[in-house]
Amino acid sequence: MLRPAGGDPQQAATYPWPVAGFEQIVFDTTDGVAWIRLNRPDKLNALTSRMSEELLDALGTANGDPAVRCVVITGEGRGFCAGQDLTEFQERGLEQLDIAEHLRSGYNRMITAITELPKPVAAGVNGVAAGAGLSLACACDVRIASDQARFLQAFVKIGLVPDSGGNYLLPRVVGQAKALELSITGEQVDAAEALRIGLVNVVVPAEEFAEELRSYATRLAEGATLAIGATKRLIAEGGSSTLPQTLEREDETQAELAGSADFTEGVRAFLEKRPAKFIGR
Repeated sequence: MLRPAGGDPQQAATYPWPVAGFEQIVFDTTDGVAWIRLNRPDKLNALTSRMSEELLDALGTANGDPAVRCVVITGEGRGFCAGQDLTEFQERGLEQLDIAEHLRSGYNRMITAITELPKPVAAGVNGVAAGAGLSLACACDVRIASDQARFLQAFVKIGLVPDSGGNYLLPRVVGQAKALELSITGEQVDAAEALRIGLVNVVVPAEEFAEELRSYATRLAEGATLAIGATKRLIAEGGSSTLPQTLEREDETQAELAGSADFTEGVRAFLEKRPAKFIGR
C-alpha cells in the first residue's frame, strides 16, 4: 500500500500510473541513507504531478524503513529543481486549471511529508532551485549547496504568490524581511549570498559536491535518529508555543527518549570517552 510519509497508514495514495517503477525520480538506499534524485535533467528537474507522487511514494518508503536514518533529496544534471513545469499547466489549459486542487493534492502533501518525516532530510542543491523547487529545499532540515547553485523565488514573475509552503518556510530560514524582499523582487541569489543570509548551511566546490554531500548524509545517518526526529518536531512546535508549553513538551520528550537504546549508548560512550554507535532505536 502506497501512502504519503506522515499520513494516515490506512489512506492509500491513488495514482493514474504504476509507481512501483519510478520514471521521474531515482530512488535507492545505501548505508542508512535514502537517496531521492529528481530525474528530469533536460527540464532542470521541473516538477510535474507524476514527480510529486513519486516523491511522496519514496518518502513513504523511507519513513517506513527502519534501516533508513537519513534522506537526501537532490537533482540529476545541472539543476536541483526549477519549480513547476509550466508546460503541464498549458497542456491542461490555463482557463480550466484548478491550481488550488493541484497544490492540495500534490505539493502540499509533499512538503508536509518532508517536514513531518521523523528522520533528518538534507537537500543537496546542485544547481538552480526556483519557485516550488526553492520551497522544496527549504522544507528540508539542512541545505548543502554546490557553488554553482542558484536560488530564485520566481512566482512574482508569473503573477502568483509563493506556494508549496514558501510563505511559511522561507521566512523561517532567512527571516521575514529578506524573505519578503526575495519574494516580491524575484531576485536571483547565488551560492555565496545564500550562505551569507543563512539560506544554505554549507557551500562546496562543484567538483567536490557529490562526495561532500555523501559525507554529510552519512554523518546524519549515524546520529541519534529518534532524538533528531523529536528535535525537528519540538522546534516546529516551538514557533507557535509559549515557553511553559515548550518546557513541558521537552520534559515529556526527554522521558520518552530516556528509554531508548540510543540514550543508553550515548551515556555509556560519553563516560567511556569513545564515539557513540547509535542504532536509531
